[in-house]
Amino acid sequence: MKLLQFSPNLGEQKRIGVYHEGKVVDLVKAYEMVYDATPPNWFFNMRDLIEGGEGSLYLVRRVLDDFNKLDSVIKRSAELDPENIIYYPPVTDPEKIFLLAVNYRAHGQETNNNPPKEPYIFTKFNNTLIGHNQPVLFPRASNKVDYEIELAVIMGKRAKYVNSSKALDYVFGYTIFNDISFRDKQFPPEIPYGMRWVHGKGLDTAAPMGPWIVTKDEIDNINNLRLKLRVNGEIRQDAYAEDMIFKVEQIIEYLSNGITLKPGDVISTGTPSGVALATGKYLKPGDVMEAEISKIGVLRNNLIEEK
Repeated sequence: MKLLQFSPNLGEQKRIGVYHEGKVVDLVKAYEMVYDATPPNWFFNMRDLIEGGEGSLYLVRRVLDDFNKLDSVIKRSAELDPENIIYYPPVTDPEKIFLLAVNYRAHGQETNNNPPKEPYIFTKFNNTLIGHNQPVLFPRASNKVDYEIELAVIMGKRAKYVNSSKALDYVFGYTIFNDISFRDKQFPPEIPYGMRWVHGKGLDTAAPMGPWIVTKDEIDNINNLRLKLRVNGEIRQDAYAEDMIFKVEQIIEYLSNGITLKPGDVISTGTPSGVALATGKYLKPGDVMEAEISKIGVLRNNLIEEK
């Protein structure tokens, strides 16, 4: 399934939907139509739905099955045009957001970095998260704004000290992440203590994510996924996830070694080559980014100048 958080219109309550056959099914309305009852809290917040585990997913599938039996005319009010809704990040309130630096071999080569001996982790905060079709601020604080398409893992269960052989059992699904970076902040002229990760990665709106989560049962081999990023239609990044140095299972094992991973936590697994840091093609106000991963979809965001 492709599960998303959205609002049908500005001012309406956020809720869960399912992207299905070119439409977004509003699960709240579908539930009300089918059962003439108030939907459970699971249908209003993705982290609640994820924490519900197999029970919540079973209910979503059952509602969809019963909804699809309704007359097509009756169903229309709950089947929405995906271009006419307001998207939120698939998880708006993760407790933790982890990202990997230099986790693609080709990206390490283009930035003159040797392959790390173990995953190199940094974090972002919830102020950075925005959804599909939402604008990225071109900040007053930076003029070297970069893009990084990444495959993101959404955790489905509490996990600690997990062996890599069991790691995927704890995954809920996958989504697209664009690690917006501010290179003049990340690499200041004088670096007495190393790179500045907080301002270099953590300015407002620096983490577009979405448009939805694809549940893990729909992706049989993560490493076969193809990642592409376009700016104004020009392909800037194009690679397969198999180029990752540390695979998803290894990353989960590494992170859970002392850190409790919780449902809804986000792990973004690094970016392939083609970033502006290497090419000099930095972003500017008005640019449109399209981050695409096979079997998931397209995450689109434009840049607007911060006033």
